[in-house]
Amino acid sequence: MKVSRSSLAASLALTLATLTAGAHAADAPKPTEKCYGVAKAGQNDCAAGAGTSCAGTSSIDYQGDAWTLVDKGTCVKIKTPKGFGSLTPKEKK
Repeated sequence: MKVSRSSLAASLALTLATLTAGAHAADAPKPTEKCYGVAKAGQNDCAAGAGTSCAGTSSIDYQGDAWTLVDKGTCVKIKTPKGFGSLTPKEKK
């Protein structure tokens, strides 16, 4: 069976495109969401309410107005000694 160079080149290009697309899909970051009240003191991501400015500035464990990024859909399932995570800021206790 005789295979032309153009057919072989097209087949190779299609194979490489498929492999490249699969590699990029695996590298795509998981969707995340802000989860309030689950970070330990000093381990929040950013903007933990009044008196704080950015990452690592929460002053108490599970501070209600401090958030951290978690996988989307998991926040309200995270249980802490102060209750469950929240998608909105809680009162700082």
